[in-house]
Amino acid sequence: MKKLTTFKIVLFAFFIVGALAGLVAFSLYQGGSSGAKGVGTVVIWGTLPQASMDATLQAAKQSDQSLKGVSYVEKNPATLAADLATAIATDNAPGLVLASQQELYSIHRFLASIPLSSLPVSTFENTFISEGNLFRVPNNGGYYGMPFLVDPLVLFSNNAILASDNIALPPSTWDALTGLVPNVAVYSSTRQVTRGLIALGSYDNVQNAQAIISAILLQEGVSVTAYGGAGNVVANLNESQGASGQLPGEAAVRFYTQFADPSKVSYTWNQSMPNSQQAFSSGDLALYLGFASEASYFTSANPNLAFTVSPLPQLAGAATKTTYGKLYAFMVPRASPNIAGAYAAASALIGISDEKAAAVATGLAPAVRQVLASASAQDPVAAVAYASALYAAGWLSPAPADTDRVFSAMITSVLNGSATFATAVSTAQSSLNALLQS
Repeated sequence: MKKLTTFKIVLFAFFIVGALAGLVAFSLYQGGSSGAKGVGTVVIWGTLPQASMDATLQAAKQSDQSLKGVSYVEKNPATLAADLATAIATDNAPGLVLASQQELYSIHRFLASIPLSSLPVSTFENTFISEGNLFRVPNNGGYYGMPFLVDPLVLFSNNAILASDNIALPPSTWDALTGLVPNVAVYSSTRQVTRGLIALGSYDNVQNAQAIISAILLQEGVSVTAYGGAGNVVANLNESQGASGQLPGEAAVRFYTQFADPSKVSYTWNQSMPNSQQAFSSGDLALYLGFASEASYFTSANPNLAFTVSPLPQLAGAATKTTYGKLYAFMVPRASPNIAGAYAAASALIGISDEKAAAVATGLAPAVRQVLASASAQDPVAAVAYASALYAAGWLSPAPADTDRVFSAMITSVLNGSATFATAVSTAQSSLNALLQS
């Protein structure tokens, strides 16, 4: 029988004596012994790939027979909220939802929360990474979900290009990265980029542009969104910082767009270039900002591509590190047909052995601190991902497609000269607020 963690014990108490009293199935959960009665049938709807989650569940069931009734169905993040609404309305809700904070705002009204009386703040914060607080219900209402895996934004380097230009190590700060542009970028006689250092500056052809801009904003101290006094989410792109009253949101956009400005020494990319992921995969880009899980894609897409993974560059002199992370959590719909079993399944899957198996299958990092502490240095990508997970951050956003439209308009309006930095950021903030209030 598996040893119960403090977190699991708290969850058990929640169902035995807490708000869901009477759901005795949860008390029958035996922690995964081969003789366990099991958690029953639990269908997980999730936004992670089907194959990797199938592998995760297969590994979990080999050591924990109580999970034999748990299955997974991959869902499109863009339609998750609508699918969940329809399922609830037709009495066909899944047992669990596995999605990131990027989908949380659009589905939060469908979720059951865990009260603080059953899951204290100290237990939650000692169990999960700091980014997990994004799943906290406002006004001390508990938590929307239990963090499972996180996909941190990292830096990929083309070893051949950097070595050819006598660059021994990837840049660790944005200043160092910017300084590499003259050494690596190649231009035609008409100032067209024929080989770029990194894909930054434009939006629609930069893979992960939303995450990259989010990371820069977060590093600048911009929360992007936050809960208001009434418990509603509001945009904070124009928040000021420090006695100078400077707007770090504008500074972040100014920094990002300089890489697509032909008048700047940092010019190395533009809107006419191909998709950045394809460019790096083809060996035509020296550096690439992507999620840790993309390492497996590059290995498969181009076996001849020699690359290394390192942490996301930071602001020079910053006292703390920050990267953007997609944090996936298990959440229980209010209409779950097996609430007790759903929580029991989620509790089992965040255990040490299952978290490790899930991290290997998905290429993501565990969101449980105890598992991160046991990272293996034998896998260099995992080592960077695990370390980055500890300082990953994020924000509650409208649907990702809507946020893309807002950020794309903000960046494009600056590049084409139709808006100043101040106007572009202010317009983006207004657009985000309109989406969050709709």
